[in-house]
Amino acid sequence: MPETNKFMARAIELSIENIKNKTGGPFGAVIVKDNIIIAQGANSVTKNNDPTAHAEIVAIRNACKNLNTFNLSDCVIYTSCEPCPMCLSAIYWSRINTIYYGNTKSDAANINFDDAFIYEQMAKPYDQRTVKMINIMHQESLEAFKLWEKDTKKIEY
Repeated sequence: MPETNKFMARAIELSIENIKNKTGGPFGAVIVKDNIIIAQGANSVTKNNDPTAHAEIVAIRNACKNLNTFNLSDCVIYTSCEPCPMCLSAIYWSRINTIYYGNTKSDAANINFDDAFIYEQMAKPYDQRTVKMINIMHQESLEAFKLWEKDTKKIEY
């Protein structure tokens, strides 16, 4: 079995175990560095009452903790399903540059995990979105950005 299939098989196994153990949705993910699994995660939204606890997010959190870094640019993620918008964003933020996935977002939509609504909302102007976005205290908020910009000892990410 090629290495990529071995890692994907583990992500799929996590997704299946999650259903059998009733610990969350049908999603699993592993993060690999130098052909070694350094972290894994399974969906634990319902187990932890945390809507952000998707398999990819859990795996990224575990990888960052295990490697003591927020930069996973030398890692690859294998996930049992094409990442949702939140997970895709987290993958970009973590600097992972390759995603292997099993199920597609269409497959997920077929079992009521449909992210099309979120993609549609993101494309709309703020005043047409379902969730209201109201900009307040803009000038006061800029103070933190000004301090960040001037800080010569900041850790950029």
